Amino acid sequence: MITVQHVLNEKGRKVHHVAPGSRVLDALRLMAEQNVGALVVSNEGHLSGIFTERDYARKIVLMGRTSLDTPVSEVMSKRVICARPDQTVEECLAIMTARTVRHLPVLDRKTVVGIVSIGDLVKAIIADKEFIIEQLEHFIQGDR
Repeated sequence: MITVQHVLNEKGRKVHHVAPGSRVLDALRLMAEQNVGALVVSNEGHLSGIFTERDYARKIVLMGRTSLDTPVSEVMSKRVICARPDQTVEECLAIMTARTVRHLPVLDRKTVVGIVSIGDLVKAIIADKEFIIEQLEHFIQGDR
């Protein structure tokens, strides 16, 4: 079974943070610069929430707010669903599906050590399946 730890080892552990008082516009700029769909919201190193493209679409655009005047704290998701490094990719996908989230910050003893997206997890599963297929082909052909 592939774990979140393995995914983080492959993709890296870079986590993009934003402060709760930051303007939504600044958060969006950071997301665009880093080509990410979510930012961890932290206050003095403590996880406060998560701000996603979905939060922007539903809580700014559809509610008539402006990204220039709205702080991230007003629109971030405060109930953050997280993963642990030892969880399997399959467990995380099940959580993401059940809770309809696309990003999971990864916590190790209350410290954010990474973030995984649904795309990261699907990519890991596909790579694992391709490896298994390749091994089976070698076995069938008698290669070593």
